[in-house]
Amino acid sequence: MSDKTEVAKRQEQTPARRRMAPTVIPSVDIYENDDEILLFADMPGVTKDAIAINLENGRLTIKAPRLLAGEGVLQFEEFGDVEYERVFSVPQGIDTDKVKAIMDNGVLSLHLPKSETVKPRQITVQAG
Repeated sequence: MSDKTEVAKRQEQTPARRRMAPTVIPSVDIYENDDEILLFADMPGVTKDAIAINLENGRLTIKAPRLLAGEGVLQFEEFGDVEYERVFSVPQGIDTDKVKAIMDNGVLSLHLPKSETVKPRQITVQAG
């Protein structure tokens, strides 16, 4: 068997590589009230099971792939696979045990509740 035949045979057995999806920064809206910080991230085409959210050492990281499967031969593409990724600095005082994430119609709603120690409090003045 010649060297050329051996190389061709090995290449046929190599699994097809998936093309790299570009990284996209999702658009977000952030609101803050006395009780929580609310973050809304626009990530159309992402399923709830594909989202990875990490909150550690004051850094909030959101990652999610959007993988579109089409049948047939691709003729034209403007809305292909992407990897959404965004990183934020978050203030101390977030109650990490109560963080809640909801994915609905391509919008991730992330509720970051403030712990009781950082919430504003009204101080009552007493007569002396």
